[in-house]
Amino acid sequence: MVNQIDEIYEHILRADRVLEGVIHRTPLDKTRTFSEMTKSDIYLKLENLQKTGSFKARGAYYKISNLPVKKKRRGVIAASAGNHAQGVAYAAKMANTHAKIVMPIFAPIAKILATRSYGAEVILHGYVFDDSLKKALEIAEVEERTFIHAFDDEYIIAGQGTIGLEILRDLPNPDIIIVPIGGGGLISGISIAVKKRNPNVKVIGVQSKAFPAAYELKKKVSIENKAWSTIADGIAVKKPGQITSEIINEMVDDIILVDDNDISRAIFLLLERGKILAEGAGAISVGALISGQLDVEGKNVVAVISGGNIDFTLLSKIISRESIRMKRLVKIRTIIPDRPGSLSKILSLLAEARMNIIDIITERYDFRAPPFEASLEIIIEVPEEKKLQELLSSIRGQDYQVEIEEV
Repeated sequence: MVNQIDEIYEHILRADRVLEGVIHRTPLDKTRTFSEMTKSDIYLKLENLQKTGSFKARGAYYKISNLPVKKKRRGVIAASAGNHAQGVAYAAKMANTHAKIVMPIFAPIAKILATRSYGAEVILHGYVFDDSLKKALEIAEVEERTFIHAFDDEYIIAGQGTIGLEILRDLPNPDIIIVPIGGGGLISGISIAVKKRNPNVKVIGVQSKAFPAAYELKKKVSIENKAWSTIADGIAVKKPGQITSEIINEMVDDIILVDDNDISRAIFLLLERGKILAEGAGAISVGALISGQLDVEGKNVVAVISGGNIDFTLLSKIISRESIRMKRLVKIRTIIPDRPGSLSKILSLLAEARMNIIDIITERYDFRAPPFEASLEIIIEVPEEKKLQELLSSIRGQDYQVEIEEV
């Protein structure tokens, strides 16, 4: 294993030169918000600003650029419903070779269009990723195309490892680097790049509780009753690779698990406080920080934001969910007389309190209200708890019974 790690490290150094002008050297941004929350110095490695919106283009290009001319002529193929698809498509275009990407038929249309925009031919096949993978391998054999693995490949790992070199250039002595783990290519490359130069840096992996395969291998445990899905779909991998598993066991200091609540909160806070758009897999490193599982006080900590390709429908749900959790969106319920002018009286109180109304629902046939009254539910935006309590007091002062309900 030592020889393989040394070999990959040499590839990382070469990849760093090969990728010059092909990918972005993404910023390492110090964040006041998360630094204050954790009493440490937190830096975000913003791979969400990378070409194609994630780190995947690094490894894909280094792999394809090292193919013999004959193999480049025959083209490459990959199976993916997400970031790997776009990374391979972009890398193939930059390397002047043709790419086919097999995606499940229900892959998001935005990701299909993005992959095609980089010049790849998209083949929709199967209902799940495994179906697409099987089809991609069949095409690879028939057409003699090179299959580009998403993570279990030395060249892929080396390309991702260039992130580690960039981190050390901008912050020579970090104490901790937190890295998302799916198949393990990203953390394998970063851990080799960093520990070869500074073995004192701790590399901490983070996985979703729903897909803890690397955690189970590292800790030699088996977790029962796992969730069936996660908003961190980019790292929803059932099993890390053979190469990456060995590197993780050898080089990674620890792995922790984070649930979707902390990931959701991290996405929301990154967007609101940092104006940083991160997908679930990209935000999970910050989710690890705010979960309170890591002792980072007084340390220099880097959290890798691995990607920003989040579905906007999901993002909308997360914003609404977090707004409700933080009581910025609140539903109030009361009973009003079923006669003209009753609703306007309540609305005038809301206007005086400067509350923005999101939705109003009146129900004359609510069994909880007497026949001559109607139930009223109003969803409002609340700037702060104090203002909410003042509003409730003013409504109750008009002889209305008002309560807060779950949205």
